[in-house]
Amino acid sequence: MAKPMTKTQLVAALADEMGADKKTASAALDAVTSVITKEVAGGGAVTLPGVGKIYCRERPERMVRNPATGEQFKKEADKVVKMTIAKALKDSVNG
Repeated sequence: MAKPMTKTQLVAALADEMGADKKTASAALDAVTSVITKEVAGGGAVTLPGVGKIYCRERPERMVRNPATGEQFKKEADKVVKMTIAKALKDSVNG
């Protein structure tokens, strides 16, 4: 498995794709990240065409087990960020 792309590498690739400088690409990436974070934190969802849908899901209160001690305890309800991958991206990876 290849190493994940770093933010610096992503900004450089984005700058090449946009035909812009790295400062502009970095600002664009930061803006997109900020919009997604605000929307999902507020309970909404964001669909990135060709990539997938990012959304927040609530998990109910439940019993969990500490693997080190075997002790069971109640974990409070919480929220978790999920992502559903778009069919177009799955097909491009598998095809």
